[in-house]
Amino acid sequence: MIKLKYQMLIFFCLTSLAVNAAPSNKISDKTSNKRGKIRLALPKTHLTAAELGVIINKADPLSVKIGEYYQLARKIPLENMIYINFTLKEKIPGYINASQFNKIRMEIVKKTHKRIQAYAIAWRTPYRVGCMSMTSAITFGYKTEYCATRCKLTKKSPYYNSTSLKPFLHFGFRPSMLLAAKNFKQAKLLIDRGINSDKSRPTGTAYLLNTKDKARNVRKRFYPLIKKHFSNIFNLEEVNSNFIEKRNDVMFYFTGIVKVPKINQNRYLPGAMADHLTSTGGRLINLSQMPADLWLEAGATGSYGTVVEPCNFTPKFPNPFLAMLHYYKGSSLIEAYWKSVAMPGQGLFIGEPLASPFAGYRLSRQGNNTYLHTQVLNKGEYALVKKTGNSYKLIKRYKIETLIGPSKLEIPTLAEGNYRIVRLKPKVSPPSTTNK
Repeated sequence: MIKLKYQMLIFFCLTSLAVNAAPSNKISDKTSNKRGKIRLALPKTHLTAAELGVIINKADPLSVKIGEYYQLARKIPLENMIYINFTLKEKIPGYINASQFNKIRMEIVKKTHKRIQAYAIAWRTPYRVGCMSMTSAITFGYKTEYCATRCKLTKKSPYYNSTSLKPFLHFGFRPSMLLAAKNFKQAKLLIDRGINSDKSRPTGTAYLLNTKDKARNVRKRFYPLIKKHFSNIFNLEEVNSNFIEKRNDVMFYFTGIVKVPKINQNRYLPGAMADHLTSTGGRLINLSQMPADLWLEAGATGSYGTVVEPCNFTPKFPNPFLAMLHYYKGSSLIEAYWKSVAMPGQGLFIGEPLASPFAGYRLSRQGNNTYLHTQVLNKGEYALVKKTGNSYKLIKRYKIETLIGPSKLEIPTLAEGNYRIVRLKPKVSPPSTTNK
């Protein structure tokens, strides 16, 4: 990696994390009380299977097998399945030229249902289009402003740190992620991990590594912010080492090094994020540096790497704080990862897109009282309402004081019916993410 000859001050502004105030039954949990069945829905926090398109290359039998298993496992609507047919003309492994790609993308767009907001790409290669990654080229189209030669910044993504739940509707593009696997067994394990992570609300550890590689250890600037806001939520370990081993609770693993030793000697919780900042981690056929898909083989559910020399500009890599923040507030893996990268043109997103370990809620009883526990509600005022015919009846009001962190709301004894928590006042004062 080319070492920067000058120091930059990069400022990241965390905007309001207001969730969509329109209630949705799609993420609700069913429960019951002494008076019968009730259904409680929280504001929508993440993309659903109905909004995800799956791209399959019919010329690749493994792509077909992975994509069709994913459709069944995730219950993706059949009309969301996008079949194309191509063979690579380039002799460079994992590479497709811009001319061939543009024709393929035109076909993908033509076959995409209007409700689709993001893509899962059911193959490991190709992963690079000219000077862009496959995921960014599928998302934005092949545009050289998202590329850079030598040490230069690229065009920013408007989706970065966004509150949007519908990126195509709001920005006109669909974030994408590779279901990257060398064989069907690995793909099935990856998909199953993502599904098993949903609403699991894990309590694992975030490992923040300080390696001896100073050029690649630049994301350490985000660690104080993570400690400030997540110290009472996750177990955090800042480790001064090139690697960790024999850990059985890995939920987040952020590091910077060419090759990460002993990643297979850890246990990764379903939904785990893990990535390493280096020049060409996104080149999945890579002999010189560790490819990002080795994280998936080791048990992680999502990862990231660049396919073209990015230099050590942190905006071209996941911001660990933002990745953790959006994930914890209920985003899916594809949303949390994409929202954490300011300049994703050269970066490859891989994993199970819909994994949503922190979505939803749980109910507990203490004596005669029932409580709702969730962290997806942001600072502001909310109301619990019951649907009665074509209108809603106010049951109780709540005020959420914390910006980041779990909320515990007392729920009155409810009669059988459909209930929703809706947002009334989305007033938020976000924490600063300025880095010096």
